Amino acid sequence: MTVQTGWSEPAVADLYRRHLSRGRASLAELTGGDLELSSHGAYVYGADGRRFLDCGGYGVFLVGHTHPAVVEAVVTQVRTHPMSTRLLLEPTAALAAAALAGVTPAGLDRVHFVNSGAEAVEAAVKLARALGKRRLVSARGGFHGKTMGALSLTAKEVYQEPFRPLLPDVAHVPYGDVSALADTVDADTCVVLEPVQGEGGVVVPPAGYLTGVRRLCTERGALLVLDEIQTGLGRLGTWWGADREQVAPDVLLVGKGLSGGVVPVAAMVATDAAYEPFNRDPFLHTSTFAASPIAMAAARAAVGTIRTEGMVERAGTLGRTLLDGLARIAAERCPGLVTEVRGAGLLIGAEFRDEHTAGSFVLELQDRGVLVNHSLNAHRVIRFTPPAVLTQSDVDWLFTAFDDAATTLEGSL
Repeated sequence: MTVQTGWSEPAVADLYRRHLSRGRASLAELTGGDLELSSHGAYVYGADGRRFLDCGGYGVFLVGHTHPAVVEAVVTQVRTHPMSTRLLLEPTAALAAAALAGVTPAGLDRVHFVNSGAEAVEAAVKLARALGKRRLVSARGGFHGKTMGALSLTAKEVYQEPFRPLLPDVAHVPYGDVSALADTVDADTCVVLEPVQGEGGVVVPPAGYLTGVRRLCTERGALLVLDEIQTGLGRLGTWWGADREQVAPDVLLVGKGLSGGVVPVAAMVATDAAYEPFNRDPFLHTSTFAASPIAMAAARAAVGTIRTEGMVERAGTLGRTLLDGLARIAAERCPGLVTEVRGAGLLIGAEFRDEHTAGSFVLELQDRGVLVNHSLNAHRVIRFTPPAVLTQSDVDWLFTAFDDAATTLEGSL
């Protein structure tokens, strides 16, 4: 793997400090100041040629970094027609929409492409308003983005407080509790939930929860939006978290893995009935760069790659191996540090007894060349969201790093 050279870590940190974020530069210095300059498959490479096993990436890299099929599709598109005028019909958008609709739950056939997960949430909120659903309900611990509408749904005071007032008529209920949801839902309501909470600390709801939510929304005439930005496209070992209970929402939000790890892209996918306001007036909600040909090339190639390479099934099989192995090591090496290892597919969380220990564990893993993420709404939980292309040697590397980190921290108590 060729790695760019000539970059100085202090020089880059100084540029961050002067032009991007002083806080980000300071955080990088605390975590070692490593740079990332290139990537391929499951690996990220630093300025000194050091190789990291990427088990983080916030769920983006299900197909790995720079997957040849996705890169080739994007490069070809860049060389021919990277951006569209938006005045004429453009084939790559139509093909990407058909590819995505071809793998969504039955009835979800209308695709509205956007540039990011938060934008997908905003599109869903606006669609709900256009349908007359004025009240929004989401779950405590849920994460739906940080733009104003999305932030109103993200029930975390530290993110919300500086930006109040947010959207009115928003309620937050306990996650996994259908009866609590029933107290807030009527025909004027739009319910927005994750099938498994990611940033909430990999919270897997009790069996039957999604089925109960779907039944409740149908009975009350409420709109059901499932935020699958992190859980969708195979991350959980099924195409969608909704597939775990064979339910279909009115609106499905897609992102992260849809990029193929190459070009940012996300989407809102809806039923015919739910999509009617946007179907009737194509200019009701638009974005200059949404459905750009390069993004559409990436999305179509990502869906095709996940399908043809069996990555959904691979995520399920690999996820069970990782979950069992990490849980075993935690129980053997650091029972006093880790309270639980849980997850579904390749979305796995290890919950620690306190935030400080979780942060220290992230650094210990990074020292051993393994990248993971903390959870934005649950700082005691670190998340493992590796690509579905891990080899057996990669799995061994992860287990060894986890074992060593656990032994080191347990011994320091």
